[in-house]
Amino acid sequence: MKCFAAFLFLVASILALPVQAQTTTFPVGATTITVSTLAGNLAVPWELVWGPDNFIWMTERGGRISRVNPTSGEVIPLLTVPDVATSSEGGLLGMALHPDFATSPYLYIVYNYNDNGYKEKLVRYTYSAAGTGSLSNPQVLLGNITATTTHSGSRLLILPDRTILMTTGDAQLRPEAQNVNSLNGKVLRLNLDGSIPANNPIAGSPTYSYGHRNPQGLVRAGNGLIYSTEHGQDAEDELNLIEPNRNYGWPTVEGNCNLPEEQAFCTANNVRAPLYSWGPTIAVAGLAYYDSPAIPEWRNNLLAVALKASKLVQLPLTTNGSAVGAATDFLNTFGRLRAICVSPQGRVYVSTSNRDGRGTPAATDDRILVLENRSYVALPTVAAKATAFQIWPNPARQTVFVRLPSPSASSGTAELSDALGRVVRTLPWPKGQTELSIPTNDLQSGVYAFRLRDGQRQYSQRVVIQ
Repeated sequence: MKCFAAFLFLVASILALPVQAQTTTFPVGATTITVSTLAGNLAVPWELVWGPDNFIWMTERGGRISRVNPTSGEVIPLLTVPDVATSSEGGLLGMALHPDFATSPYLYIVYNYNDNGYKEKLVRYTYSAAGTGSLSNPQVLLGNITATTTHSGSRLLILPDRTILMTTGDAQLRPEAQNVNSLNGKVLRLNLDGSIPANNPIAGSPTYSYGHRNPQGLVRAGNGLIYSTEHGQDAEDELNLIEPNRNYGWPTVEGNCNLPEEQAFCTANNVRAPLYSWGPTIAVAGLAYYDSPAIPEWRNNLLAVALKASKLVQLPLTTNGSAVGAATDFLNTFGRLRAICVSPQGRVYVSTSNRDGRGTPAATDDRILVLENRSYVALPTVAAKATAFQIWPNPARQTVFVRLPSPSASSGTAELSDALGRVVRTLPWPKGQTELSIPTNDLQSGVYAFRLRDGQRQYSQRVVIQ
């Protein structure tokens, strides 16, 4: 059986080549969105992450991790995780990349495996960019999580404080979702080395929030708030605002606290009601935050994709992010949709999941679809005058200093990229700041590009590191 499975996976790897893009369009307000296929012949892509190398990083449920060229659609395999055990909904699931990838080239994945029963674990791999790239040195950060063939979660999200959130399903052990000492039915929070943060809501415990059934979407929005999409049982799927030490009700509460027995439980147990719910269930899965001017109608919106309902859902956030407006549905002709990510250029990438045993696959499924506004032209880079926008010393050795002509109008990110376009240093640029120092002593000699967007202005300049 294992040999046969390996053969099937090899065939899938060979077939996972770029396919000829056939386009369709749909309107979003006054904007026309073009949909095309970036890559096809994939095997249940479960996670899509936009990487610091400007490639899409992808997991497939059978165990393969790849990089996908967003221009050509070429799929570049990195590793097939050897001990992934697929069973119904289980297998290789969520993934995250270390935010300081240039200096800490770590990739985090969560997957199911067999060890005296079906289990789940969080593992860190080390990436090497040599050649076509490789992953090695797996380190188990959290393991031995009880699992079954359904309700495993699991998405990963790294926060600015360098902690990682991991969602887990209840593994069909419904009461465990309310047990704060259990790892099931939770959002867990760990340090990036697997230790438990000292400021977790429960001392010595990775539990961050509890009372979850099967959360499969997780994102931090521009407002700093954390949102999750969660599979309900029959009546209601949920969009939740995740807060530390909050109870989300399952299994006593599904969706809103609107039944008499639910209302009593919610009052007594500090239950956080969902921001939005779908009834009947749509099997809502991946979740992304969109705030690019490329599609202005989607700015400050959450975008969720659904499996059973086969659609993309737009969920507009209020200014403070504490509520959502009326949902709008799109992209309902491609079958089951599981994962979603957004590029810095405002393109949206969505994966189909028609080969997961519950869909009707097309000839080129599974696919990664690209949604883009082809009429959008990015704002031109502001030509920085020597007296207004300064970078010094240049050439530099130990540190590069940057000064803006006036305080930044909004928070953003400053980046250094090497000559191949790979981001090697990323630093936050807080609102109101005028200066920043960037350490460069660990960078190789060469020519680099500095980029910063300050509200409606953009700055870029060449930097030489000696």
